[in-house]
Amino acid sequence: MGRVHLEALRRVEGVEVVAIVGRELASAERLGAGFSVEKAECDYRRILSDDSIDAVHICTPNALHYPMAKDALLAGKHVLCEKPITNTIEEAAELVKLAEQQNLRNCVCHNLRYYPMVQQMRRMREDGNLGRVLMVQGTYSQDWLLYNTGWNWRMDPRAGGALRTMADVGTHWFDMAEHVTGLRVSSLCADLQTFFPAWKRPKRNIETFSNQTVNLQDAEDIEVDTEDYGAVIFHMGDIARGSMTASQVSGGRKNHLSLEIYGTDASVGWDQERPNELWVGRRNGPNHLMLKDPASMQIEAAAYSDMPAGHNEGYGDTFKQVFRRFYASIAEPQAPANYPQFIDGFRHMQLMQAELESHRKRGWIDVPGL
Repeated sequence: MGRVHLEALRRVEGVEVVAIVGRELASAERLGAGFSVEKAECDYRRILSDDSIDAVHICTPNALHYPMAKDALLAGKHVLCEKPITNTIEEAAELVKLAEQQNLRNCVCHNLRYYPMVQQMRRMREDGNLGRVLMVQGTYSQDWLLYNTGWNWRMDPRAGGALRTMADVGTHWFDMAEHVTGLRVSSLCADLQTFFPAWKRPKRNIETFSNQTVNLQDAEDIEVDTEDYGAVIFHMGDIARGSMTASQVSGGRKNHLSLEIYGTDASVGWDQERPNELWVGRRNGPNHLMLKDPASMQIEAAAYSDMPAGHNEGYGDTFKQVFRRFYASIAEPQAPANYPQFIDGFRHMQLMQAELESHRKRGWIDVPGL
């Protein structure tokens, strides 16, 4: 993820990357050399003591988000952190309060909001094109952990937290659903499942999505109890109902995030694997497939598309859009924060805590408002 951030930052006006911190100095230096970043460190505290640095990006395993973000805020740095913001709701609440006290910009990297056609869905709903939202449904399905030789740090709750699939991809889905509909999940019922408890953990680090096969002679057996799959039914707003699934063991699904919203006047459906298309459906009228074209999109949504019709924009562009707005707000202190903030990260922790409690109690759980 650090490499993804570096590539996107190279495309943001007026931002200079001056330092990289890595677990191992040699690897940080190699990465820095490829991006012409001269300074590399293996102790992030040395970076925080540099007064010339305005902001930091935290792209570490989840358990390190809280201490690093806290230290950065106390050092007077603006912070952009990967999701989930922390491993506990108490830590998330503390970071929200600290960022406010320090009067510093803070962002949780829910970049998937920023696909142009996702913003088109949002603006259609805001403009009343969908009518009243009745149902919200979809999935976030992947297959990269289908085999027990695909070990990743996310499998270890000490690094990734009590939830895995719901924290890693389920948070993205719920963030998008609430962002697009403008509604909050008020209660939910969750069912979580670990299909594969026995894993082969390599004795060396393997990069996420590297697709390397573990040498079984160089691996140890370990038991895993974080979920491979989750299903949630939920209530939103006054009357809306919803259902979603999240999976990291759905063979053939590489990065399948789908969101469908059904309203009283029209419906919309979007799939991350076909990001420049938006399905629009009606009861009494023709359905159609809307292609990304800034000239035909709602004005506010078109602002998230930098390329003309027929020119695809995808995953990497979503990071650029988040980072552009984050750094613009640093440059202009009075500007609104047009991106997900730590308070949104706290919101996602509320949902995950409710999911875990619901699964353990096998029943419905109310989700508090912010």
